[in-house]
Amino acid sequence: MSGIVVGIDGSQNASHALDWAMAEAALRKTQLTAVAVVAVPASAGTGLPAPVLGDDERVAATRKSAEAAVQAAAAKLGSAKPESVTVSTVPGFPAEALIEAANDSDLLVVGARGAGGFASLLLGSVSNQVVHHVSCPVVVVPAAR
Repeated sequence: MSGIVVGIDGSQNASHALDWAMAEAALRKTQLTAVAVVAVPASAGTGLPAPVLGDDERVAATRKSAEAAVQAAAAKLGSAKPESVTVSTVPGFPAEALIEAANDSDLLVVGARGAGGFASLLLGSVSNQVVHHVSCPVVVVPAAR
């Protein structure tokens, strides 16, 4: 998929990344895909994502939250909006899912740190992984100061 992909997770840094990506997609007159990943544990035997009871409900709740975040970001832009905005919500490993979603994209946008607990890191574990493994350019939007 061409266009811009932005990873969102409900954190304040992801909100800044979404705002930046929305404005950039509007400026470039391209489509934007907001990807919200519902993190799942790894299977002990295979290391692959392991479905958990209740995942469907978590995916639905995450989708609703992601759609609300996209609407709020769009409202801030006024009349300057991207060509189209799609919300994608998937269960899996966050970095892996974002790398896959951005495989054919023009740009991937992520926040500097997300909902994880290591606030002292300059880059979060997801942003660090995508910077090193994705095949398109990456923008890591820093926290607002």
